Amino acid sequence: MSAIESDVAIIGAGIAGASVAAQLSPGLRVVVLEREHQPGYHTTGRSAAIFSEIYGNARIRALSRASRSFFFEPPAGFSDAPLVRKRGSLFVARADQVDRLDAFATLTEVAAATRRMSEHEARALVPVLRKGYVAAALYEPEASDMDVHALLQGYLRGMRRHGGKLVNDATVLGLENVDGRWHVHTTVGDVRAPVIVNAAGAWVDRIAALAGAEPIGIEPLRRTAAMVDAPSGFPTADWPMAIDVDEAFYFKPDTGQILLSPADETPSPPCDAIPEDWDIAVAVDRVEAATTLQITHVRRKWAGLRCFVPDRSPVVGYDQALPGFFWLAALGGYGIQTAPAMGRLAAALIEQRRPPDDILATGLEPSQLTPGRFALTGATEPAYSDWRSQ
Repeated sequence: MSAIESDVAIIGAGIAGASVAAQLSPGLRVVVLEREHQPGYHTTGRSAAIFSEIYGNARIRALSRASRSFFFEPPAGFSDAPLVRKRGSLFVARADQVDRLDAFATLTEVAAATRRMSEHEARALVPVLRKGYVAAALYEPEASDMDVHALLQGYLRGMRRHGGKLVNDATVLGLENVDGRWHVHTTVGDVRAPVIVNAAGAWVDRIAALAGAEPIGIEPLRRTAAMVDAPSGFPTADWPMAIDVDEAFYFKPDTGQILLSPADETPSPPCDAIPEDWDIAVAVDRVEAATTLQITHVRRKWAGLRCFVPDRSPVVGYDQALPGFFWLAALGGYGIQTAPAMGRLAAALIEQRRPPDDILATGLEPSQLTPGRFALTGATEPAYSDWRSQ
């Protein structure tokens, strides 16, 4: 491949890179570089695929609220299939967890989107919950399954429609800035652009090192999931996703089977994540303790990497020390459900425009996501729980 001249070179064709590419391509020449043979191979393709406006910390919840209208009313021609299907989510608490469920339920956005349920009501929704296990529950009726493939392909089609290019099997070998223009050296040729978007998922700090940027301290955490047989005698298709309030496990119906996870967060190097038998056994044990399910056979298992920085919020913005080097990183497990808002926000910041008003109306300040925020405060912010954070 001869050198490609572009306005923006995006490294990574997961949901983050694809969504911002679609937003930038109408006015700029965009090239997306993907090290794998297909886009969305890693985290994007291994998601539990649930949209919840109450999942994540306050910054994530704001981005999710700003993404809702896109999922439920996508632009004409974006996808031939609906992007979401109502599922509902049910947070369950044992007697020793009720205080934590109460604290979660009092958060403003959570209170507006949920209603409290008794054990009887919870078991009416998910009949396999073990009698006496659930002391209290919280139901989010608007949580929905997402069609991740349709979302990713919709963004990539939109990018191509405006002349954007996707280059697969393009491992980045080197980065250098020559006279204000980045030269991206890859295994299939070079790309030149004044702006680079580092959307390389678990590999963002490695890409930063090639460019001479300081790392943001990305921490990839492995999460494991498995598919098991649905119980006979129960119509499972309309069950909500059931989630332990401390996120020790979750399970939901999926294509006639049951998807379950121990919601593990095991530190991992950047890699093609492989599930560990121990984590599958933990998931089975926890789900069987909470339900009457008897899991004798695992049909399929997989793992993916969720990537965080210490405050568990995304890193979005230009590097303060490297002109034209833009971070779009640390989306954790929230990249898909926040993609519509995140793509628009990142595009505005790349083009140095005012962020969209509907995103600002959620209370989110772009400065809360800047890659320089830890240096500005002098210390990292404390980590906090996915489900119950401020």
